[in-house]
Amino acid sequence: MSGAQDFVTRDTPLNRVRFAARPSALFFNRTRSPMKTRTAFALLATALVTLSGCKPERPAPVAVNRGALPTMERVAIAANGCWFKSADPAFAAYRMAPELNSFSGRPRILAVPKHSPESRPLLVVQAEGNPARVDAFGPMVDGAHGARIRRDVQRWAAGGKGC
Repeated sequence: MSGAQDFVTRDTPLNRVRFAARPSALFFNRTRSPMKTRTAFALLATALVTLSGCKPERPAPVAVNRGALPTMERVAIAANGCWFKSADPAFAAYRMAPELNSFSGRPRILAVPKHSPESRPLLVVQAEGNPARVDAFGPMVDGAHGARIRRDVQRWAAGGKGC
């Protein structure tokens, strides 16, 4: 089979359609000059170089949810990692008791004595409203580490990370 014999013409109700008699006829029987091949490769290379120079824009920063529950979830995760699980000497005698599923609309975390969790909490951090108003109170806030506790809580409530 050569050039014209590689294709079959069939009549359909709408128009005449040309089908390849051999699939290889679509790709291998075409002759191309070296100049056309070089031009095609040059265009392809130019397109690739042009596209590789494009940098995607940085994604917009994710807005921090300012509701009471999401705020206290952030604070609880950070406080647990930075205060209670990090062997911080200021919190070594305490453990965290989260009460995030509060029906009063005030999710909170408590710092209670490690060996007596039913005792009165020595630190209460709670949030209320949208945007959340975070408040920390209790004997630990009034003590030597009060300023640090307030700074940490405010940073975490604002979406900050780290200890």
